Amino acid sequence: MTENENNIFEEKLNGGNIKIADEVVATIASMAASGIAGVSGMRGGVVGDIAEKLTKKQSTKGIKVEINDNIAVIDVFFVVEYGYLIHEVCKNIQEAVKATVETMTGLEVTAVNVSAQGVSFPAPEKNEGLQEEVEDKE
Repeated sequence: MTENENNIFEEKLNGGNIKIADEVVATIASMAASGIAGVSGMRGGVVGDIAEKLTKKQSTKGIKVEINDNIAVIDVFFVVEYGYLIHEVCKNIQEAVKATVETMTGLEVTAVNVSAQGVSFPAPEKNEGLQEEVEDKE
């Protein structure tokens, strides 16, 4: 089991090789985290946002993966929706990412470090009916 310079996990088996790129693991983790209630979106920080603009890749936004000897450590950066308990959203992200990555890749996930990077608020609703009533009274 090795990791080469292209960030691809490789395992040699009797029947051949298994290769899993860090980006594949990051995509799986991103999808798992994005599906959790209370997650408004993923955030990659300043460096991640610049890289995303340059590469046009969004599927791994907010995820950092390190794989060594069949062991993965995953960092998740996200924006929480207002009104959700942040510690519970973080715990749910940890559980979902760990279970999904382990199931889909066979890697052992030893840590899922979760960081809430911001809070999103619902967009204010325009009350057009109220505006019409005000205009009628004038």
